[in-house]
Amino acid sequence: MEKNKNVLEIPYGTRDFLPNEAAGKRAIETKLAELFTEWGYDEVVTPTIEYLDNLTLGSSHSLEPHLFKLFDRNNRTLALRHEMTTPIARLVSSRLQDYPLPMKLSYISSVFRYEQTQTGRQCEFHQAGVELMGSTSAFADAEVIALAIRGMMCSGLKDFQLCLGQVEFINGIMEQYQLPPKMKEKLKDAMEKRDLVAFGDLIDHLALPENAKEVLKKLPLLNGGEDMLKDAYGFALNEQSRRALDNLCEIYHLLDAYGLTKYVRFDLGIIRDFNYYTGMVFEAYTRGLGFPLCGGGRYDHLLSDFGSACPATGFALGIERILLALERQNLKKPVRPKDIYLGYAQGKAGDAVKKAEELRCQGDVVEIALIPQTREAAAISQKDKGYKELVYLS
Repeated sequence: MEKNKNVLEIPYGTRDFLPNEAAGKRAIETKLAELFTEWGYDEVVTPTIEYLDNLTLGSSHSLEPHLFKLFDRNNRTLALRHEMTTPIARLVSSRLQDYPLPMKLSYISSVFRYEQTQTGRQCEFHQAGVELMGSTSAFADAEVIALAIRGMMCSGLKDFQLCLGQVEFINGIMEQYQLPPKMKEKLKDAMEKRDLVAFGDLIDHLALPENAKEVLKKLPLLNGGEDMLKDAYGFALNEQSRRALDNLCEIYHLLDAYGLTKYVRFDLGIIRDFNYYTGMVFEAYTRGLGFPLCGGGRYDHLLSDFGSACPATGFALGIERILLALERQNLKKPVRPKDIYLGYAQGKAGDAVKKAEELRCQGDVVEIALIPQTREAAAISQKDKGYKELVYLS
């Protein structure tokens, strides 16, 4: 009995998509793929398995426990990809060096990360996103953010907020108080986890004047609109932090040209969970979910780790998280409708095949009965299978 039970189980942190769920997932992925194409992004597909050294290049050691690892026949360590930015950086550096810049790439893929599973977080999950490589401009950052917002909108979401920050603002503030590297790392880790108690305790033990400690303690709380951003200039005593704020102002004005600033607020306490970010960073949230739907930012040095220096910016959207948000907000999921169930009487099988082909050529989704049915039985099948219309040949 126990053996049979194991046969029916699936691995920890994975899930099955039932027909309706799979249809909703595919419909969102199709809409996103069309959107990315409309904006001039070319799709790429990378291997599910990469060499461990490639995935961890330039990353902190804290990443490895979250990777699913295995070995090839030559005893080289492999891992399932945990996100898409690093594999695409590897692809660009090795296969697309002669591709014209700026390079605009998109993907829709599954990724794997060993996590404590909870609602909206699995060990295997699906992402859609873009990477824009070859430009350092605020225009490129604004395009990526605008595309992320459009992606959430075309998925059916209406009520969401994109929080925009800048890692160089945080780095500049810490630099102006000459904090040692290990302390910077600890403070950033506490900020990334939104652990304000640990963050405050670390600052209390610093050998700094009280006014400097107060400034540092306010970093995770600097969020709001344009007025907050203007006030933040008062904390920025060096050029590094001021340039970061200037960059956010420029991005915001470009987003205003897109007509999307109503979805954007500033959050200067954002520290993303990958350490390759070098400039603007963002996360998008919606009501009913305590975790981001979407995240991204600028990463100008990652490709240099692969031997091909190139500035870049991008984002990833969580497909399962979008589906969960739509469900919790009672919003309609974008699914392709089931149009016609085609039933037929005895002796009409050939006519039914021809009719089904004719309807499909018109763009209808058609399921044809596999055996002759009465009209009454065909009507029951139509209802049970969720088709809008019955066509019956008698």
